[in-house]
Amino acid sequence: MGAMDTSPAPTPAIAVRALSKSFGAVVAVDAIDFEVARGAVVALLGGNGAGKTTTLSMLLGLLLPSAGTIAVLGEDMVNHRYRVLPRLNFSSPYVDLPHRLTVRENLTVYGHLYRIDGVRRRIAEVAEELELGNLLDRPSGKLSAGQKTRAALAKAMLNRPELLLLDEPTASLDPDTADWVRGWLLDYRRRSGATIVLASHNMGEVERMCDGVLMMKEGRVVDRGAPGELIGRYGRATLEEVFLDIARDRAHPGQAAQ
Repeated sequence: MGAMDTSPAPTPAIAVRALSKSFGAVVAVDAIDFEVARGAVVALLGGNGAGKTTTLSMLLGLLLPSAGTIAVLGEDMVNHRYRVLPRLNFSSPYVDLPHRLTVRENLTVYGHLYRIDGVRRRIAEVAEELELGNLLDRPSGKLSAGQKTRAALAKAMLNRPELLLLDEPTASLDPDTADWVRGWLLDYRRRSGATIVLASHNMGEVERMCDGVLMMKEGRVVDRGAPGELIGRYGRATLEEVFLDIARDRAHPGQAAQ
């Protein structure tokens, strides 16, 4: 028999325990627990008001939890988030870059904020990878919705994040460009070993990209699993049908997450 492997299991990229967030009397996130393995691509799914954005904001350290704990890349995000912030990033088409600055100027500002060595060279690399070269000297406010989405993604990639948090990563993109972006993100994960967590309403995107899914409703994680597992568990043909079952309370008893 070969020697037994006694090396410790790798620390999860994200470990959340009894995480809650309230805004006055409104409970946005209600005592959720989950882990995301390093190198995984995981989706947070749920209708509007399910708690996805609040959860992402706490993972980023933008919101402090009302209760519970968050560990990101092995660090406590409540007490030591500044140790880990340089190793993660976030992109959302709903958070605009300053309109009067060109794309290049915006990326330069963020490059310095992220304390990146060789900012000019790194911007050129990201622009080439994301095919933004012809947009660099255009004011960000003059970009189309799809171009803004790609520029926001370029901003998020400047520091080569180990953890990438994405809110609707292909919103406003035409089908061809959206498909290209999904492929690029999966290739980045393959090349870098990065972990990706995304919130999306595009169920086809989630089926293609994700290893795991966390289904949220009214601030709670109500089910979880790989896309294929969830589709099989609910006896459906697509993840969109599963989503609708959960959103409309058509799920069968006993199918809630344990």
